[in-house]
Amino acid sequence: MSEADRLAGAEEKMAHTIEFFQRELQGMRAGRAHPALLDKVMVDYYGTATPLPHLGQVAVPEPRLLVVQPFDKGAVPAIEKAIQKADLGLGIRVDGSLIRLSVPALTEDRRRDLVRQLKRRLEDERVSLRNVRRESQDVIKADKTLPEDDSRRLLERLQKLTDRYTHQLEELASAKEHDLLNP
Repeated sequence: MSEADRLAGAEEKMAHTIEFFQRELQGMRAGRAHPALLDKVMVDYYGTATPLPHLGQVAVPEPRLLVVQPFDKGAVPAIEKAIQKADLGLGIRVDGSLIRLSVPALTEDRRRDLVRQLKRRLEDERVSLRNVRRESQDVIKADKTLPEDDSRRLLERLQKLTDRYTHQLEELASAKEHDLLNP
Protein backbone atom coordinates (compact mmCIF):
# COMPACT_ATOMS: atom_id res chain seq x y z
CA MET A 1 0.00 0.00 0.00
CA SER A 2 1.46 3.37 -1.02
CA GLU A 3 1.71 6.45 1.21
CA ALA A 4 -0.97 8.19 -0.83
CA ASP A 5 -3.35 5.26 -0.32
CA ARG A 6 -2.74 5.29 3.43
CA LEU A 7 -3.62 9.00 3.65
CA ALA A 8 -6.50 8.99 1.14
CA GLY A 9 -9.12 8.06 3.74
CA ALA A 10 -8.02 10.80 6.10
CA GLU A 11 -7.97 13.37 3.30
CA GLU A 12 -11.45 12.35 2.18
CA LYS A 13 -12.84 12.74 5.71
CA MET A 14 -11.14 16.12 6.09
CA ALA A 15 -12.59 17.27 2.75
CA HIS A 16 -16.06 16.27 3.98
CA THR A 17 -15.47 18.36 7.10
CA ILE A 18 -14.70 21.41 4.93
CA GLU A 19 -17.82 20.81 2.79
CA PHE A 20 -19.99 20.48 5.90
CA PHE A 21 -18.57 23.70 7.36
CA GLN A 22 -19.25 25.55 4.08
CA ARG A 23 -22.89 24.41 4.14
CA GLU A 24 -23.18 25.48 7.78
CA LEU A 25 -21.81 28.93 6.94
CA GLN A 26 -24.27 29.39 4.10
CA GLY A 27 -27.08 28.88 6.58
CA MET A 28 -25.84 31.69 8.84
CA ARG A 29 -27.74 34.88 8.17
CA ALA A 30 -25.48 37.78 7.26
CA GLY A 31 -28.10 40.44 6.59
CA ARG A 32 -28.64 39.31 3.00
CA ALA A 33 -31.10 36.81 1.61
CA HIS A 34 -29.71 33.42 0.66
CA PRO A 35 -31.74 30.28 -0.13
CA ALA A 36 -29.55 28.24 2.25
CA LEU A 37 -31.20 30.10 5.16
CA LEU A 38 -34.20 27.82 4.66
CA ASP A 39 -32.35 24.53 4.11
CA LYS A 40 -32.81 23.35 7.70
CA VAL A 41 -36.45 24.41 8.04
CA MET A 42 -38.53 21.25 8.46
CA VAL A 43 -42.19 21.42 7.46
CA ASP A 44 -44.84 19.07 8.85
CA TYR A 45 -46.22 18.04 5.46
CA TYR A 46 -49.06 15.55 5.87
CA GLY A 47 -47.50 14.16 9.03
CA THR A 48 -43.97 13.88 7.62
CA ALA A 49 -41.11 16.22 8.49
CA THR A 50 -39.92 17.46 5.08
CA PRO A 51 -37.16 19.97 4.31
CA LEU A 52 -38.67 23.18 2.98
CA PRO A 53 -36.58 23.17 -0.25
CA HIS A 54 -38.31 19.85 -1.17
CA LEU A 55 -41.72 21.50 -0.99
CA GLY A 56 -41.15 24.55 -3.12
CA GLN A 57 -38.85 26.75 -5.11
CA VAL A 58 -36.83 29.31 -3.15
CA ALA A 59 -35.76 32.43 -5.05
CA VAL A 60 -33.88 35.62 -4.17
CA PRO A 61 -35.40 38.42 -6.29
CA GLU A 62 -33.80 41.17 -4.16
CA PRO A 63 -30.85 41.25 -1.75
CA ARG A 64 -33.14 41.31 1.31
CA LEU A 65 -36.04 39.21 0.05
CA LEU A 66 -36.62 35.47 -0.26
CA VAL A 67 -39.64 34.14 -2.13
CA VAL A 68 -40.94 30.61 -1.59
CA GLN A 69 -43.28 29.23 -4.23
CA PRO A 70 -44.67 25.91 -2.97
CA PHE A 71 -45.27 23.11 -5.46
CA ASP A 72 -48.50 22.33 -3.57
CA LYS A 73 -50.61 25.40 -2.74
CA GLY A 74 -52.14 23.49 0.16
CA ALA A 75 -48.75 23.44 1.88
CA VAL A 76 -48.60 27.24 2.28
CA PRO A 77 -49.96 27.31 5.88
CA ALA A 78 -47.64 24.47 6.96
CA ILE A 79 -44.63 26.20 5.39
CA GLU A 80 -45.52 29.52 7.02
CA LYS A 81 -45.87 27.82 10.41
CA ALA A 82 -42.53 26.00 10.01
CA ILE A 83 -40.71 29.23 9.12
CA GLN A 84 -42.20 30.96 12.16
CA LYS A 85 -41.25 28.02 14.37
CA ALA A 86 -37.65 28.05 13.02
CA ASP A 87 -37.28 31.57 14.50
CA LEU A 88 -34.97 32.85 11.78
CA GLY A 89 -35.87 36.46 12.44
CA LEU A 90 -37.44 36.86 9.00
CA GLY A 91 -40.53 38.91 8.21
CA ILE A 92 -43.21 36.65 6.71
CA ARG A 93 -45.92 37.76 4.29
CA VAL A 94 -48.20 35.37 2.40
CA ASP A 95 -49.47 36.52 -1.00
CA GLY A 96 -51.83 33.81 -2.22
CA SER A 97 -49.57 30.89 -3.01
CA LEU A 98 -46.31 32.86 -2.57
CA ILE A 99 -44.52 33.33 0.70
CA ARG A 100 -42.34 36.44 0.87
CA LEU A 101 -39.65 36.56 3.53
CA SER A 102 -37.96 39.86 4.24
CA VAL A 103 -34.48 39.73 5.77
CA PRO A 104 -34.07 42.62 8.21
CA ALA A 105 -30.75 44.33 8.74
CA LEU A 106 -28.73 42.83 11.56
CA THR A 107 -28.17 44.76 14.75
CA GLU A 108 -24.66 45.10 16.17
CA ASP A 109 -25.52 42.76 19.07
CA ARG A 110 -26.91 40.14 16.70
CA ARG A 111 -23.75 40.39 14.58
CA ARG A 112 -21.57 39.75 17.64
CA ASP A 113 -23.75 36.77 18.60
CA LEU A 114 -23.39 35.33 15.11
CA VAL A 115 -19.60 35.76 15.27
CA ARG A 116 -19.57 33.87 18.59
CA GLN A 117 -21.63 31.09 17.01
CA LEU A 118 -19.23 31.06 14.07
CA LYS A 119 -16.22 30.66 16.37
CA ARG A 120 -17.92 27.79 18.22
CA ARG A 121 -18.67 26.04 14.93
CA LEU A 122 -15.10 26.63 13.76
CA GLU A 123 -13.73 25.02 16.92
CA ASP A 124 -16.09 22.06 16.50
CA GLU A 125 -14.76 21.50 12.98
CA ARG A 126 -11.15 21.85 14.14
CA VAL A 127 -11.86 19.13 16.69
CA SER A 128 -13.33 17.01 13.92
CA LEU A 129 -10.14 17.40 11.87
CA ARG A 130 -8.00 16.52 14.88
CA ASN A 131 -10.09 13.41 15.49
CA VAL A 132 -9.54 12.28 11.90
CA ARG A 133 -5.82 12.90 12.34
CA ARG A 134 -5.74 10.95 15.61
CA GLU A 135 -7.59 7.99 14.08
CA SER A 136 -5.18 7.93 11.14
CA GLN A 137 -2.18 8.23 13.47
CA ASP A 138 -3.43 5.24 15.43
CA VAL A 139 -3.73 3.17 12.26
CA ILE A 140 -0.24 4.15 11.09
CA LYS A 141 1.32 3.45 14.49
CA ALA A 142 -0.47 0.09 14.76
CA ASP A 143 0.89 -1.12 11.40
CA LYS A 144 3.89 -3.19 12.46
CA THR A 145 4.75 -4.06 8.83
CA LEU A 146 5.59 -0.42 8.12
CA PRO A 147 9.27 0.55 8.54
CA GLU A 148 9.92 3.23 11.18
CA ASP A 149 11.14 5.80 8.61
CA ASP A 150 8.04 5.32 6.47
CA SER A 151 5.84 5.58 9.54
CA ARG A 152 7.51 8.85 10.59
CA ARG A 153 7.20 10.23 7.04
CA LEU A 154 3.49 9.30 6.92
CA LEU A 155 2.86 10.98 10.27
CA GLU A 156 4.58 14.14 9.02
CA ARG A 157 2.50 14.14 5.83
CA LEU A 158 -0.63 13.57 7.90
CA GLN A 159 0.22 16.59 10.06
CA LYS A 160 0.79 18.75 6.95
CA LEU A 161 -2.54 17.56 5.58
CA THR A 162 -4.27 18.45 8.85
CA ASP A 163 -2.59 21.87 8.88
CA ARG A 164 -3.74 22.53 5.30
CA TYR A 165 -7.37 21.69 6.06
CA THR A 166 -7.30 23.62 9.33
CA HIS A 167 -6.04 26.64 7.39
CA GLN A 168 -8.93 26.25 4.92
CA LEU A 169 -11.41 26.19 7.80
CA GLU A 170 -9.90 29.34 9.27
CA GLU A 171 -10.01 31.13 5.91
CA LEU A 172 -13.69 30.25 5.47
CA ALA A 173 -14.47 31.44 9.01
CA SER A 174 -12.50 34.64 8.53
CA ALA A 175 -14.39 35.46 5.32
CA LYS A 176 -17.73 34.78 7.00
CA GLU A 177 -16.76 36.89 10.03
CA HIS A 178 -15.88 39.75 7.70
CA ASP A 179 -19.20 39.27 5.95
CA LEU A 180 -21.08 39.35 9.26
CA LEU A 181 -19.34 42.41 10.68
CA ASN A 182 -19.28 44.52 7.50
CA PRO A 183 -22.75 44.87 5.97
